[in-house]
Amino acid sequence: MGKLYLVPTPVGNLGDITLRALELLKSADLVLAEDTRTTGMLLKHYDIKARLQSHHKFNEHQTAEAVAERLAVSDETVVLVSDAGTPGISDPGFMLVRACVACDVEVQCLPGATAFVPALVSSGLPCERFAFEGFLPQKKGRATRIAALAEEPRTMIIYESPYRVAKTLRQLAEAFGSDRRCAACREISKLHEECVRGTLEEVAAHFEANEPRGEFVLIVEGRGKA
Repeated sequence: MGKLYLVPTPVGNLGDITLRALELLKSADLVLAEDTRTTGMLLKHYDIKARLQSHHKFNEHQTAEAVAERLAVSDETVVLVSDAGTPGISDPGFMLVRACVACDVEVQCLPGATAFVPALVSSGLPCERFAFEGFLPQKKGRATRIAALAEEPRTMIIYESPYRVAKTLRQLAEAFGSDRRCAACREISKLHEECVRGTLEEVAAHFEANEPRGEFVLIVEGRGKA
C-alpha cells in the first residue's frame, strides 16, 4: 500500500523549506500541487525533477478519490503541496486526507511552514489559546460570523487579502469595539515583512492611509471579562 505525505512549502523565503521536505519531493512518485507553475518554480530552485499533477479546489472532489484508490493498490509515494504553507490550512488537503483515511492509506504531515504561527507568536497578544478563522465569508454569512466572533474570548486569527484588509479591519472595529487590540502581519518571511500593532481603530486607519500590499494575517485580541 502507498503513502500520502502532506509537505509544507515556504510562505516567503525559499530557504524555510526543511531537508526532509526536499528529500520527499525528490523521491515522490507523484507531487500533487495547488498550482503546478508555482510549485514548478520551487522545484526548479532546488533542481528537483518530479512528476506534477494539479490538485486544487476546483478538481479536488474528483482527484481525491482517484489518488486514494491508486495508493490503496500500489506502493507509491504521493506528496501533496499547496502554493505556500501547510496543505489543508485554508488550502486543498482535507478531502484527499479523508479519502485516504477511508481507504486505510497511511497519511503523514511534515512539520513546517504556515503563515499564522509566526504572526501569532510575534503579535504580542496571548497565544496559549487561539481560534483560527482563516478567511471570513466575503458576502453571505459575513456579518453573522463577525458578530459571533465579537464574543470570542480567545485570540483570533484571520487571513485576508490586501484588497479587503482595510474594510475588514474597519468592520471588526465596529463590531468588536475600536479599542480592541490587534496586529496586522503581512509578507511573512519575505523581504518586506511588516507587523502593524495597535487598536483596531489605529490599524484600520493605518491601512486606510497606506495602501496595503501582500497577503495578511490579522491577529485580534479576544473579548475580555466584563
